[in-house]
Amino acid sequence: MSFIKHIGKHADRKVAIIYRVVPGEEHMALVCYPDTLPKAFHNGIMSVIESDPGQQAENLADALHRNLLSDGRQILETLHREGMIKKVRTKDIVVTPNATSHVHLDELNKIMDGIGAGDEAAKKMADLDKNTGLVDPSANRAPMEVVEETVDAGDTVDYSDMSDTGIAKQRMQQSKNLVAEAKALNAEAKRLKEEAFELDATLRPKTRKKAPVPKKKAIAKKKSPAKKIVKKAVKKATKKSAIVL
Repeated sequence: MSFIKHIGKHADRKVAIIYRVVPGEEHMALVCYPDTLPKAFHNGIMSVIESDPGQQAENLADALHRNLLSDGRQILETLHREGMIKKVRTKDIVVTPNATSHVHLDELNKIMDGIGAGDEAAKKMADLDKNTGLVDPSANRAPMEVVEETVDAGDTVDYSDMSDTGIAKQRMQQSKNLVAEAKALNAEAKRLKEEAFELDATLRPKTRKKAPVPKKKAIAKKKSPAKKIVKKAVKKATKKSAIVL
C-alpha cells in the first residue's frame, strides 16, 4: 500500500490534513473528514489530494485553494463556509503509510522542520521513507508551475486564515492567478495556431479583399422653385419695359 500525502487518521476516522501546523498553535492542525462529507466534496478533495500538484504541495490548503468543486465553488473557502474544517491536536493524528507502520503528525512535523533546518532529521526521514513509504520533500521532483502567493508586496496570503479578511485576500490572489493563467493559455493557443499554419498553410484563413466602394454620381442641384419664378418674373418685366419704350 503506497503512502498518500495529506491523509491520516484521527480516532479511527480518515482525515485530510489541510494544514499540518496552525500558525501560532504548533500543536494543532486543520483537517476535514472526507468520508463524512457529501459525495461532491469527497470526490473533489480526494481528486486534488491524489493529483501531482496535490502531492507536491507542502500544505493541502495550497492545492485546495487553487481548485474548484464540480459546481464551480472554490474548495477551501467552501469547506470553511460550510463549517467542515476542524482543529485537531497533531499528536492525535496518525499518518499510516502502510498496514504495519505509522507516525504521529507532531513527530512528522518535527522531522519536516528538521529537514528544513538541514539537520540530521533528513536521515530519519529517509529511514521513514525506506520503511514506510514516506516521501522525503527534499528529494528532487519534477518541477511544477510556481504560483505567486502574495497580494501586495510584503502582504503574504495565509491560507489558514479563515476570517473574512483572510478569505478576501485568498480570493483576490485566486483572481490574479486565473488572469495570469488565462494570459498564458491565450499565448499558448496563438503559438499552437501559428505552428499549425506553418505545417499546413492551407489552414490559414484567406484575407478577403474589400469590395471597392462605388463612386457616388454627381447629382445636379435642383433650382429652387422660387428662383425660377423670380427669373420668369424678371424676364417678363423686362419684355414689358421694352414694349413701353
